[in-house]
Amino acid sequence: MLKRLQNLLLILLLSASWLTSYATPDTTKLYRNRPASLGIIGDTADVKTPTKLGLVMMGGGKDVDGAFKWMLNQSGGGDVVVIRASGTAAYNPYIYELGKVNSVETLKIDSRELANNDTVANIIRNAEMLFIAGGDQSNYMKYWRGTKTMDAINYLLNKKHVPVGGTSAGCAILGGFYYSGEIASLTADTALANPYHSLVKLYNNDFVHAPYLQNVITDQHYVTRSRQGRHVVFLARIATDHHADIKGIAVDERTAVCMDEKGQAMVIGSSKAYFLLPDANKAPETLAPGKPLTWNQNQQAIKVYEIQATPDGAGHFDLKKFDLSKATGGNWQWWWVQDGVLRM
Repeated sequence: MLKRLQNLLLILLLSASWLTSYATPDTTKLYRNRPASLGIIGDTADVKTPTKLGLVMMGGGKDVDGAFKWMLNQSGGGDVVVIRASGTAAYNPYIYELGKVNSVETLKIDSRELANNDTVANIIRNAEMLFIAGGDQSNYMKYWRGTKTMDAINYLLNKKHVPVGGTSAGCAILGGFYYSGEIASLTADTALANPYHSLVKLYNNDFVHAPYLQNVITDQHYVTRSRQGRHVVFLARIATDHHADIKGIAVDERTAVCMDEKGQAMVIGSSKAYFLLPDANKAPETLAPGKPLTWNQNQQAIKVYEIQATPDGAGHFDLKKFDLSKATGGNWQWWWVQDGVLRM
């Protein structure tokens, strides 16, 4: 028995050695005079490639390889920049090995001083693809909003027209309206019980200006963390308080909504994405401080389109005009809320 265990241990050690020897090495290098940089992998010479606008809203959890490959294709294989306020340069080797790319660099922008640094802003502006990592969106708002970093992000989206994506907190800030999470994380039960709870902190088009998403609010980790109810509260508050024709895009973990330059979206990954479409003529029946939300409207308060993702991309949804007749590959549902309880 002991001999068998020793042989098994030897096999495991040899296997680990073989895997290590064939694993992709992380060749990220640090360079002086690049503030906020956690390092670059690939060619440090700036390149110019033909790019197409794209937007990737990723729901968190395991990264979606297919969505990154889609962005790299939109980028023309140029320079990729990852921005974050905490964490490491782990995305560098991951993205570099997924497809044709000149370089990948990660910037850790964790102060307003760095966010207003000209070199940092220029690194972002020179990118052919930008990815906003997960973390805490309240830090992104605190450090980046109203800075040269914010201006650089919006330049990529609206002038240079390159693919921009974000996962989890990075996805949370891509809509024109966004939930900040600046006090503490908000659960669905808390929001539904009191839509005017102090944790319901929403902002209106003062940060990232992504094409076609000015009247959209996103949510992430959607099914995994049961966030449908809080998202519905966000929609109710925005429609009522801001008189906006608000829409919702929600993405579960391991899943991404990928929107092309024409505003047309598909869903890549392994879980589901949801498109929420309230009717401006169907206001909540009860929306008041300290009272549970009721948004029933004969059990047809919010029209929802659900798409099951696939690794190669599934379904179709028009985000340019929200033309419901163009939705394919999913199924329509009605959601409503009665006395603080969401029905789907």
